[in-house]
Amino acid sequence: MLPTMDDFDFRGKTVIVRVDINSPLDPKTLKILDNWRIKRIVPTLKELKEKEAKQIILAHQGRPGKWDFTSLKRHAEELEKVLGEKINFVDDVYGEKAIQSIKNMDKGEILLLDNVRKCSEEMEKKSAEEHSKAEMVQKLSPFANAFVNDAFAAAHRAQCSLIGFIPVLPSFAGRLLQEEVEMVQKLLRQAERPRLFIFGGAKYQNAMEVMGSLLEKGIADKIIAGGMPGNAFLAVLGKMDMEVEPAVKELWQKHKEKIITPVDTIDGKDIGNESIKLFKEEIEKASSIFISGPMGMFEEEAYKRGTEEILRAIASSSAFSMAGGGHTAAAIRMLGLEKDFSYISTGGGALEKFLMGKSLPVIDALIKFKRA
Repeated sequence: MLPTMDDFDFRGKTVIVRVDINSPLDPKTLKILDNWRIKRIVPTLKELKEKEAKQIILAHQGRPGKWDFTSLKRHAEELEKVLGEKINFVDDVYGEKAIQSIKNMDKGEILLLDNVRKCSEEMEKKSAEEHSKAEMVQKLSPFANAFVNDAFAAAHRAQCSLIGFIPVLPSFAGRLLQEEVEMVQKLLRQAERPRLFIFGGAKYQNAMEVMGSLLEKGIADKIIAGGMPGNAFLAVLGKMDMEVEPAVKELWQKHKEKIITPVDTIDGKDIGNESIKLFKEEIEKASSIFISGPMGMFEEEAYKRGTEEILRAIASSSAFSMAGGGHTAAAIRMLGLEKDFSYISTGGGALEKFLMGKSLPVIDALIKFKRA
């Protein structure tokens, strides 16, 4: 059983909270373009605030060497607006400035430390026990009574700030992480049949692996392939000029009776009218639907219709509906359909691995080191 925030009395305690507020930025101004992930951590932070806990927040933005690898100062400002509470920011992670700021905290205060990926030890892949010996953990953990991980979108990464505090502090899943796990488990174990899974997006390799797992385990009753996964199957059928890996042909030969491909496309960049009609018919039959990835290049006006039609069909369906992946979530929000989906996950890579039943380092560590 995953330890949750119900298992600890946070009143007046000091808590290290790891979140994932990695956000799309404007390349010129570095302004945050979409605060959706920031909004999703609000329930956890509010609950801790109501209990007058001191919150030391750890987060990341981008990767070292990439253009969007920046300070979290703007994230602090955005979080303050969204949460409606004062957020103190310090441009340090565990140096003197950070430690002094922690020592000066009052009850109920929230402190956001700078981008944890500025610390070289953060990016190392190690076990929770190995990471617990890192300087970040050794410097910060003495000031805390507990650790809360609310970073589902990063739960597939074995990085220092994500798992290193778990062996040394009472550790719990935040409300978002808890909700994500519960919703995926519902989809995989309890969702009504027939279950329809829809995969699209600009790459096909990962989607093929997920499809194979869902079909082998009997979790999916049917799978619709749009976007690049759809094109890959069309290539196997000789209907598209595109080189694909042997695994695509193997998957098709083994499960073709359960895989629905496009019957027409627009320049290979969107599904055509007949495909839209076919996919909608399958959506109407389903009792549970999962979608990850747009049906085409929906950012371009000429190729957005397929994605829009399919998302609207799912939204108007009475089926349990779940969506995952950043581009899918962005398209749903762009169309104003958030409230019409049963659940929209913040996860991409973490969600893919979880759907396949693969272990996620964060969840594994929380369960392994759970205090009685």
